[in-house]
Amino acid sequence: MMRSVMVFLILLIIWLVVAPGCMTFRKADKEMIRRFQENGVQLHTSTQRVEGRNIHYAATGNDSLPTIIFIHGTPGSWDAFAGYMQDSLLLAHYRMISIDRPGFGYSDFGKSEHLIRQSELISPVLEKLDNGRPMYLAGHSLGGPLIIQLAADNPLLIQALVMISGSVDPAEEKPEKWRPWLFNTPLNLLVPGAFRPSNKELWYLKKDLVQLQPEFARINCPVFFIHGAADTWVPPGNIAYAKKLLVNAPQIDELIIPGANHFIPWTKFTQIRDVLLRVDAATTHPGLNAQPVVQ
Repeated sequence: MMRSVMVFLILLIIWLVVAPGCMTFRKADKEMIRRFQENGVQLHTSTQRVEGRNIHYAATGNDSLPTIIFIHGTPGSWDAFAGYMQDSLLLAHYRMISIDRPGFGYSDFGKSEHLIRQSELISPVLEKLDNGRPMYLAGHSLGGPLIIQLAADNPLLIQALVMISGSVDPAEEKPEKWRPWLFNTPLNLLVPGAFRPSNKELWYLKKDLVQLQPEFARINCPVFFIHGAADTWVPPGNIAYAKKLLVNAPQIDELIIPGANHFIPWTKFTQIRDVLLRVDAATTHPGLNAQPVVQ
């Protein structure tokens, strides 16, 4: 019995030491720069200080082109969109930038924030990246509600939103009785890597989404929805909820992918790329390639 207890304690100590460095869902800048170079694409990374916090991001493409800003889900980091940032068709049309949300990647890893605070920290980065050309936001999963908050906070800067499997409806956030045990007890120390800040922001999410509700009316740009019909993590009913609140969006476009689950940024690359390619044309030339407004 004593030997078993000692082995358990040793394994527990080892896990407490190792856990923070496991499953971080991030890769070093040098490694990613090398990978992009092997594919003939120049990758630039940067970190901006905002109110004492670090906001890290990566960029590809010509600085004179319209910009797509990618916002990842939870857990994750900027390289969730690495495939898009190397695509030759997208590079011909856009400068592409992917941001590590606060608490993830190299944006002060572990220190996640409420949606409002995330927008406060990322908005100055968007202002710095403004090149006088149209700027679009594309967000996956928890990145979906964040692009709503960012667009509401920067109405003159953002020209369109692409919401990919966006989690925006508080009623769709099912109560998870086990999550407080990880968030509010010492068991949190056992949660590995990026799952720890992810657990924190997911614990806050339902209240954050309730606070987000009035922000939808401040969206005055086109919104493109892409969702998997078989998404059980974030059900497609989130689209109907958002559409009811987007009373001032001049254009709403909806793509439901049959049989697709929550991981469409990676499994349905072509369909999502096709939507991204026509965002600029539909926004700058509303009469061309535009879908009718759905209310």
